[in-house]
Amino acid sequence: MAFSFRQIQYFVAVAENGAVSRASHELSISQSTVTEAIRELEADLGFPLFDRRSHGVELTLKGHQFLRHARKILSEIADARRALRSDTAPIEGRLAVGVTPLVAAYVLPDLLARFRRAFPHVAVEIIEDSRDYLDHLLVGGELDVAVMVAGTERSSAALHVETMEASPYRLWLPIGHRLAEAESIGIVDLAEEPFVLLMLDEIAEAAEYAWRRAGVRPPVAIRTRSVEAARSLVATGAGVAILPDLTYRPWSLEGDKIEARDLAEALSPVEVVIGWRRGSPLDAIATQFVAVARTYRAGRGRS
Repeated sequence: MAFSFRQIQYFVAVAENGAVSRASHELSISQSTVTEAIRELEADLGFPLFDRRSHGVELTLKGHQFLRHARKILSEIADARRALRSDTAPIEGRLAVGVTPLVAAYVLPDLLARFRRAFPHVAVEIIEDSRDYLDHLLVGGELDVAVMVAGTERSSAALHVETMEASPYRLWLPIGHRLAEAESIGIVDLAEEPFVLLMLDEIAEAAEYAWRRAGVRPPVAIRTRSVEAARSLVATGAGVAILPDLTYRPWSLEGDKIEARDLAEALSPVEVVIGWRRGSPLDAIATQFVAVARTYRAGRGRS
């Protein structure tokens, strides 16, 4: 294989933007340059990375798998450049970080990997729990920082909170579903559809709020605390789901395809926030972690 750094960079940009046109605009280069780079990359790899659609591109199963490796390549190159520019002594010590369940599964792995590559001598302790309990630990000084899904209730006034990411809700459908051809789907169109409800971080409450507002009460096929279970159930046709984009992957663990469509009704997005105790200065390690979090980008294309 002889693919280049630029081909990897262009591939990630297309995957994250969901269209060559948007990627070329972000990269400030021509669409033809991006298209040719992707074509050469696919030839080198020996398999297609995208399915071309009229509205953009969608990652293939192998493309989805390759994206994880491509992001790691870009991240490691950035880390290498940063390390070579640095002539300061390495930061050492400990950091206690709290996370809510969705953050633990879909934000923490990438965020923590970035921090550990930049600060390999810092020992990081992770505590996963509910937002209310993490608020309690922060106020009590038992955590340095916490990365949380913000709930409908505001965090304690004793905490300083910053938004890292706002992830919109979309409707998940099995491939071939009767509504899959629509770009936007109304809640009233789902009145008879069985639903899969995710009982984490107030996600199920968002779906139920949308039902109440639309005056419908769809049947519930299953309530689960597992995103992967929800993904597999939707993919196999057990039901549909309203879930935040940060959890979306176009394939289940079994390799079944999942479609995602916009909702006609606007729901407040899921906010991922980072917080720490107000009035208590962050130490050097926590300050660096917050700096990494501020530059965090989920980078998930709307496939």
